[in-house]
Amino acid sequence: MHPFHLAFPVTSLAKAREFYGGVLGCPEGRSSDDWVDFDFYGHQIVAHLAPEEAGHRRTSAVDGDDVPVRHFGVVLSMEEWERLAGKLKAAGTKFVIEPHVRFAGQVGEQATMFFLDPCGNALEFKAFKDIGRLFAK
Repeated sequence: MHPFHLAFPVTSLAKAREFYGGVLGCPEGRSSDDWVDFDFYGHQIVAHLAPEEAGHRRTSAVDGDDVPVRHFGVVLSMEEWERLAGKLKAAGTKFVIEPHVRFAGQVGEQATMFFLDPCGNALEFKAFKDIGRLFAK
């Protein structure tokens, strides 16, 4: 596996640190006055202070849900996904799309959930019973 790198805008580095470091448990890496990077499940994400660019603005219909068009996340094992969903529910997270299974009974069946970070950026976490179906048509 090759780790990916993703840079994204935030309204506050303090809020980003609290959410990605505290709530999601992502270790912090390098930083400056304008950005901070995190180990996001083995991938590098970089929160850049750019309040005017943060947040999602559009949605797209996917299996009956209004999915935020601009979003990022990670594919977890089903066990990790269930653990995270429970942790987020217990923390009072307001979900854009509640944790559920979409495309039930189809090739692309997956567990998914969407929520916003405190800067308005949309995240999706998903899982497959059979990871081999990640790109199945």
